[in-house]
Amino acid sequence: GPMDGLQRTNYSEVTEFILVGFSQKPHVQVAFFTGLLCFYLFTVWGNSLIITVIQRDTQLHTPMYFFLSNLSFLDICYTTSWEPYVLAQCFKDFPTISYTSCYAQMTISLFLGMTECLLLAIMAYDRFVAISNPLRYTVIMSNQVCLQMAVGTWASAFLLSVMPIVAIPAQYCGHNVINHFTCEIQALLKLVCSDTPMSLILGLVISTFTLPLPFTFILISYIRIVAAVLRIRSTEAKLKAFSTCGSHLTVVTIFYGTAIYMYLKPQSKESPDQDKVIFIFYGAVTPMLNPLIYTLRNKDVKGALRKLAGGKEKS
Repeated sequence: GPMDGLQRTNYSEVTEFILVGFSQKPHVQVAFFTGLLCFYLFTVWGNSLIITVIQRDTQLHTPMYFFLSNLSFLDICYTTSWEPYVLAQCFKDFPTISYTSCYAQMTISLFLGMTECLLLAIMAYDRFVAISNPLRYTVIMSNQVCLQMAVGTWASAFLLSVMPIVAIPAQYCGHNVINHFTCEIQALLKLVCSDTPMSLILGLVISTFTLPLPFTFILISYIRIVAAVLRIRSTEAKLKAFSTCGSHLTVVTIFYGTAIYMYLKPQSKESPDQDKVIFIFYGAVTPMLNPLIYTLRNKDVKGALRKLAGGKEKS
């Protein structure tokens, strides 16, 4: 149309982005590469192990572990959506990424990050039902309900993240240098021309639906869990109830703590280097910690791991 020519004269079309990452700091590069590679391998190995153990052991075929294996699968996908790419590009002076790949990477990691936010909220609800209504737990959280909840989580995250990005294209005014090592949404939105509808809508979705809403839901669940646990008479039962929640609470605190800090603090046009460090913590360390937190604190999973190891020796 007539508008196309107008826009083309103003801006050069952005066809690729340059990812700065740590290319300006060669002394950091080697350490960064080594660290990230270890994180990635451990994340994939640890989470795969959890999925295998839960599948193999029929005692672990309960809602809590069904959601936990969803979380592990999610963590494998999330880290795979950006870590191998960053590792491959690590030592280049000017790592570039095509416009389409950058968009795909941003969309996929946003989608998986949102799914994790919602999944952690469902896991809190599961613990709440288990503790406040133990006798009807299996009825309330039937297999069908769990499946519907899981599908609902993935589907709503998809609608909240992928749809706005696909529906509303953003415009970049010739700015194509991303001060980050991955096409992370905030780093990318800093380059968008004006306040395009996309950045406003995505900002709204992140700042209401995916962080504060599920987080508030988790808080309410936990306040009610604590109230229910305090009503339990026996100390042993109290401790057991708290320990099944402890793992989940640890994961929630780390994940939401860093995410809320990253996404709800006032944004400046410059991305400071500390953003990259926080992103590593939130994007690489948390997915790696999940299996650790859940296995170290959990007798059932430890038992199942022993059985799996023992079974291998016998056969």
